[in-house]
Amino acid sequence: MASFPSRLNADQPAHSVDPRQLHLRIHAINIYVRDQDQSLRFYLDQLGFSLVGDVRFGSGQRWVAVAPPDGSAVLSLVAPKPDSKQCMLIGRHTQVVFVTEDVTAKFHEWRGRGVRFQYTPRLKRIKYERQTAADHALAPREQPPIWGGVFTHFKDLDGNVFALVSLDEESRAVEEQRRAAAARLESERRAAHELEIAKQVQTRLFPQTLPSLSTLDYSGICVQARQVGGDYFDFLDLGRRRVGFVVGDISGKGIAAALLMANLQANLRSQCAIALDQPQRFLQSVNRLFYENSADSSYATLFFAEYDDGARRLRYVNCGHLSALLFRHDGTLERLDSTSTVLGLFREWDCSTAERPLCPGDTFALYTDGITESFNDAGEEFGEHRLIESLRRRCGQPSPALVASIVEDVRKFSPHEQSDDMTLIVGRCR
Repeated sequence: MASFPSRLNADQPAHSVDPRQLHLRIHAINIYVRDQDQSLRFYLDQLGFSLVGDVRFGSGQRWVAVAPPDGSAVLSLVAPKPDSKQCMLIGRHTQVVFVTEDVTAKFHEWRGRGVRFQYTPRLKRIKYERQTAADHALAPREQPPIWGGVFTHFKDLDGNVFALVSLDEESRAVEEQRRAAAARLESERRAAHELEIAKQVQTRLFPQTLPSLSTLDYSGICVQARQVGGDYFDFLDLGRRRVGFVVGDISGKGIAAALLMANLQANLRSQCAIALDQPQRFLQSVNRLFYENSADSSYATLFFAEYDDGARRLRYVNCGHLSALLFRHDGTLERLDSTSTVLGLFREWDCSTAERPLCPGDTFALYTDGITESFNDAGEEFGEHRLIESLRRRCGQPSPALVASIVEDVRKFSPHEQSDDMTLIVGRCR
């Protein structure tokens, strides 16, 4: 709906809202009718409008409103009381103008549905002068612009008259909007497709097989909050019946974190040959490569543990990561705390290692903050204490079932959409 001549900015739809300003728009325009039910069917069935509201108030008054397909305007169909002043407004020219890019097509469509037009669409072109003398001074030789359009008038069941027009400038603007919208949709489609490919690629970066161990039952999972993320876990075959367990958390989220995660994974796998005999040198090399290939503010927390299958020994380095949990077979709990700072912030970096012997029945868990910082509707976090409780209840389960159970506990506690990746590795000494 618009007055004419009009100008529509193709980049700024008429019904858009500037977030910097208070919201303000026309709520509805009253159209006075004799029978709301009959008029409602006319606007819905013959004009193809949509129903906005049909409400009956306690006073018995009924509010019925319809809107054209774009929803930019609302018409209230008001049935006034007999002998009221509003009754005299039924069957008048409403001064309401509907704009379409093809009046002729809309004319034939609506007339085929029984809409009464006063005349066939007419072409009208008018030259109009510039508004100010200053405009003339800027372009004295320029011809006055021409406003052009096609218009007609139609009536509803009560004889209320509406204008139906198409305006040259507005039609061009609508077409520009459609082209821009189509371009945005195509761009979004390509981005979604590329993101899906990235998800598939990142999924292949997680371990696809588990190196065989005779004294340890272990499993891991990463449940990403988005298509791609910055959590990482891995099982590195170090040779001589030893396996490296890795859990990492990259700073940031989304594509940027996923790229850093891939970089860190490549560094770990390319350097892990020296991890068996020189774990400190191994992680120093990983830190240096990560530092050189990432931005100044990028970093990763990392927990690296090497399990010796023959000696039943866990040797680990905690690089600023959450403390791993070690449940002893006798029910006691040990925390494997940080032994160095995070990776990637400093070129010169060092770490220290720690060891824990494992006995049959001992269980360890490595995890990221997506587990403990998941929150419920009350804003409470799942927390380390709930994770410990969940592990204690189920530590006798096989590792795949234990991992699945803990993730399910977190999801029940926090049923809404994930806000962060959840990564977990558990291992149980046979």
